[in-house]
Amino acid sequence: MNLDPSIMQKAEVLIEALPYIQRFNRKIIVVKYGGSAMVDEELKKHVIQDVVLLKLVGFKPIIVHGGGKEISSWISKAGMTPKFVGGLRVTDEATMEIAEMVLNRVNKSLVQLVNELGVKAVGISGKDGQLLKCERKYAGGQDIGFVGDVKEVNPQVIYDLLEKDYLPIICPIGFDDSFQSYNINADDAACAVARAVKAEKLAFLTDVEGLYRDFEDKSSLISEITAEAAQEMVSSGMLGGGMLPKLQNCIGKRLGSTPSSTASPGFTSWTGGFPTACFLRSLRRKESGRPFWEMERRK
Repeated sequence: MNLDPSIMQKAEVLIEALPYIQRFNRKIIVVKYGGSAMVDEELKKHVIQDVVLLKLVGFKPIIVHGGGKEISSWISKAGMTPKFVGGLRVTDEATMEIAEMVLNRVNKSLVQLVNELGVKAVGISGKDGQLLKCERKYAGGQDIGFVGDVKEVNPQVIYDLLEKDYLPIICPIGFDDSFQSYNINADDAACAVARAVKAEKLAFLTDVEGLYRDFEDKSSLISEITAEAAQEMVSSGMLGGGMLPKLQNCIGKRLGSTPSSTASPGFTSWTGGFPTACFLRSLRRKESGRPFWEMERRK
C-alpha cells in the first residue's frame, strides 16, 4: 500500500511527540513570544496554532509576549529615535505611553487569534490583578527611564484563568509602589512568571538560530553551554541586543541564583530560581523550522 508521504511525515511527528505529550500532560508551559515572529502575520498564525495545539493535547500554556519591533516602529512614526542600553529599551514618559498602547494592541490581537481557533483566551497585563510589581531597573548603573525590574509576582490571576480553562496571554507592563506603569523586558517577565507558577518548561521564541560565539560566523552556533561558560560570555561584553537578557535569565542572574559548580558537561545548570536544576538548549522545530530557546526544570 502506497501512503501519501505527507501523511507519513505527520505520523512520524505524532509518534515522536507522544512521549512529550505524556510527560507534560497538565503541566504549565510558559512561552515567551517576540521578535520577527510577531511581525510576519503568517508566522504569527502558525505560532499561535502551535500553542493552541499544546493546550488541546493537555498542556497548560501561558504566553508572555513582547512587541519590541512594533514599539520601535511606532516610536519612529512619532518622530523619535529608539534607544537601547544593554539590550533594554530606554523608556522616557512618551516612550512608555507608546509602549503600553502598542503592547495592549498586540495582546488583543493574539487573544483574537486564539479565540478564532476555538480556544478561550484572556489577555492581561502585569497591572491586572497586581500580577507584576516592579522597581526601576538600571543598566550598568545608568538610569534608562521607566524600565521595570520585577520584584514580586502575584500569580493568583493566572491560576484562576488556568482553572477556568482559559489560555492566559500576558503583556509585560508592570507597576511600582506608586502604581506608575513600567515597561518590563519580556524575557524578564516570562522568567518571573515561569518561576512564580513553577512552570515545567519555559521556551523563548527568537528570530535567530540561537547563541553564537561570533554572530557574523554562522558556523559558531552553540547548541549547549555550561553555566560557567555562559557567564564568561556575558562578562566579556561580547553579547548584545536581545540575546543578553535571555542568557542572563538562563544563567540565573535575573533569577537571583548562582551557577552550580556541579553542572553536568553540556548543560546549563544552576541552583535557586526554579526549585530544581535547569538546563538550556538551542533547538530548531523540525516541522516548522522556527528556532527557539528552551529552559526546562530537571527532576
